[in-house]
Amino acid sequence: MNLAAKVTTGVAVLIVGGLVALAAPAVASVHGALSSWVIFQPTEEPTEEPTVEPASAEDGAIGEEMIDELGDGYVYVGNGTAIPKGSPAGCEEPAWLHVGGTSASISGDLVDRGARDLAAGTVGLDDEGRIKTYTVAAGDALFAIGDRFCIANALTIAMLNHTRTIQPGEVLLLHPDSSIPWVPYYNPVTTPAGYQQIPYQLAVEAMSAAAHAGDLDRMRAIFADELSGLFPDPAEAQVIAQALDAGDLDVLRQMFA
Repeated sequence: MNLAAKVTTGVAVLIVGGLVALAAPAVASVHGALSSWVIFQPTEEPTEEPTVEPASAEDGAIGEEMIDELGDGYVYVGNGTAIPKGSPAGCEEPAWLHVGGTSASISGDLVDRGARDLAAGTVGLDDEGRIKTYTVAAGDALFAIGDRFCIANALTIAMLNHTRTIQPGEVLLLHPDSSIPWVPYYNPVTTPAGYQQIPYQLAVEAMSAAAHAGDLDRMRAIFADELSGLFPDPAEAQVIAQALDAGDLDVLRQMFA
């Protein structure tokens, strides 16, 4: 595996109420300057949005090979991705959100390093006492939330939660259940060229709001009137229809986190 080809770098900041700055990623050599946001990935460019798969023996072997070549200063976070230790600063074993296709998962265990400026919200735990959600406080910013919980790709929290901005009181999913399908935020997996993204995205955001409000009837109405017909492949819409028929809000809240 040749890792010394491309490095994707970039820093963006998304704060409560709006997008402050978004820097376009730059491409540089592995042997160039490194920062805490450098991400090493295989050189092959994916032909479509990747689907996140559970960790496998093959994935573990890829990780070992990458760390052997990169050195002990890096940690493998699954799905062909290795990042420097200490990203965010002080995190020896950072977590990484994998979101792609119709799947969402997280590598590693989340740790709460305590409330801080721009990340003063409250934590929600699952039945096993693990960090599951985060309730946004006024003034919070995604980069600081990532720093608090050692999530190296903090901006992915927004995409995972089907939003471009975060608002006070909003409950963000931080630890997705990989066994539950996730509905893509920007466009369906089978999107053809020229697909009209905005109607789909608005419908998904409306579904997310209704899911968090626990309004199953509203979700069913949005799906029937606005969303179902926007899937090029009816099988993708059928997965949502089945979840709506079952009426399990816990599942629907992850699908439309």
